[in-house]
Amino acid sequence: MAARGTIRTGIGGWTFEPWEGTFYPEKLAKKRQLEHAASKLKVIEVNGTYYGSQKPETFAKWASEVPDGFIFSLKASRFTTNRKVLAEAGESIEKFLTQGLTELGDHLGPLLWQFAPTKKFEPDDFEAFLKLLPNKLDGLSLRHVVEVRHDSFKVPEFVQLLAKYDVAPVCAEHFDYPMIADVSADFVYARLQKGSDDIPTCYGSDDLKSWAKRLETWAAGDVPADLPLIDAAHKPKKQPRDVFAFFIHEGKVNAPQGAMALQTMLDA
Repeated sequence: MAARGTIRTGIGGWTFEPWEGTFYPEKLAKKRQLEHAASKLKVIEVNGTYYGSQKPETFAKWASEVPDGFIFSLKASRFTTNRKVLAEAGESIEKFLTQGLTELGDHLGPLLWQFAPTKKFEPDDFEAFLKLLPNKLDGLSLRHVVEVRHDSFKVPEFVQLLAKYDVAPVCAEHFDYPMIADVSADFVYARLQKGSDDIPTCYGSDDLKSWAKRLETWAAGDVPADLPLIDAAHKPKKQPRDVFAFFIHEGKVNAPQGAMALQTMLDA
């Protein structure tokens, strides 16, 4: 079998009341929810870090409750990305990075920098922001991913900038925001946001199969033929890539079941 990167499917956060008694066993103590979620999934995207800082002890506690190989993706501070001039974000980036993230050790995954839907692409300023993102922190390698949600980013220059700094775009399947499926880093990060609470596995069987094939294609170092590219001329290096895919937002009630179903397909 040809070499491929590791594919992890997961959800956003681990605290959600409708999961109690469905994804989580009846009467499971809330303090054990992360432990249970991490036993069933391979990655969780943490949203709380977007709204405020955590303590080093908190990150250390999270790390102690998950098995080897489990990954946390952390959403970066809103105070960093929700600003007019991104080039001035240096102090905010440092504050986010030095709150104790490295207590996660090898459980630390991609850092997600999410921008407002109103934020437009300004090439010089955006490159200045990318220059501020370090590739290491306390000896740990960092992976950065950006989620841009304005159509002005759908230009080859954006993809070229990401490739220059080895930063990945979020490949978002969303009803309103642009999909950017171009590969610009040594990993791929997808957010699947068209699920339904009425489907037991969040996404239907055919959609899950389609996404399984795409994730496998990325992991093998190729680019899926059925997703739109902003810069078709950009040819990423063919190499095994780690892939992260999250069931987020729409269909949240059954997001864990969707992540588990998709992972089962991939691991078969």
